[in-house]
Amino acid sequence: MIDHFEKWFVRADKIAIVSHVSPDGDAIGSSLALWHFFCSQGKRATVVMPNNFPEFLKWMPGAKEILVYDKDREKADAVLDEADVICCLDFNAAKRVDAMKDKLLAAGGRKIMIDHHLYPEDFCRIVISHPEICSTSELVFRLICRMGYWESLSTECAQCIYTGMMTDTGGFTYNSNNAEIYFIINRLISKGIDKDDIYRKVFNNQSENRMKLMGYMLCNKMFVYRDYASALIVLTKSEMRRFNPQKGDTEGFVNMPLSIKGICFSVFLREDENMIKVSLRSVGNFPCNKVAEEYFNGGGHKNASGGEFYGSMDDAVSLVKQALVKYQDMLLGCR
Repeated sequence: MIDHFEKWFVRADKIAIVSHVSPDGDAIGSSLALWHFFCSQGKRATVVMPNNFPEFLKWMPGAKEILVYDKDREKADAVLDEADVICCLDFNAAKRVDAMKDKLLAAGGRKIMIDHHLYPEDFCRIVISHPEICSTSELVFRLICRMGYWESLSTECAQCIYTGMMTDTGGFTYNSNNAEIYFIINRLISKGIDKDDIYRKVFNNQSENRMKLMGYMLCNKMFVYRDYASALIVLTKSEMRRFNPQKGDTEGFVNMPLSIKGICFSVFLREDENMIKVSLRSVGNFPCNKVAEEYFNGGGHKNASGGEFYGSMDDAVSLVKQALVKYQDMLLGCR
């Protein structure tokens, strides 16, 4: 597969790189890393995201060149139509690109999936799928090196890879107990990255309104269920509007209850335009992806997953409570 991909990009003139709706650090990091690599090889590459991404990721080198589909659909459609190769990063199902889905599937360019989520769908000619890997950014690093282009990996590319790896593991606090991850970090540092500066730019670069929203959430909207070693956060649209949040201001909220002694499972229900976004995190051996699959039409990794719910917030909360009852013994065993 890697040999085929190398032949594809060597022969390609125009390359499109796409990732999932509501792109996170790994989506942006892996996409920009691959963009930097292609540009270093003289290719005309374009990153297309379905919608906007958080402010705390816009410092990343190349971020200003990203084409946002719901802001410039005509230009983005032309990029997909003209691409010889389309790289699908950090998503395993076409529906994850939201309004881009039909255009992506209809595009004639040869498609490759590079992803680390379970159960990849069959819409790409080449599928590089490794759920055991911590992030798609790590896969991009491995792909570049396996093709023999280590020397072409720039500082900017390394910064993007590290950002994706760091954010998709919560600052290397979950899905990161593999020694090879830290070998890769060592190699990225040798390319000139400042990992401490990257951490500050991502985690210590928040808005005043986010801090106020966080305080409100922790005081009024976090519910702890000690009989189930779990916690639940619930935020409605009207509550969030009070704090005028920016894109990404609720990022990381779901992780906060896990710092409470005895809590091993956290659920965050956030009301969106036409659905409730569900984020789940766990520690130890509790498989929160099972809850995502069974109750919220989602999935992901054992300790980090998500889903969606189309209904009222009360009904979503009721489903969470059903899940807690079903998995109570397993949850209490994780404490």
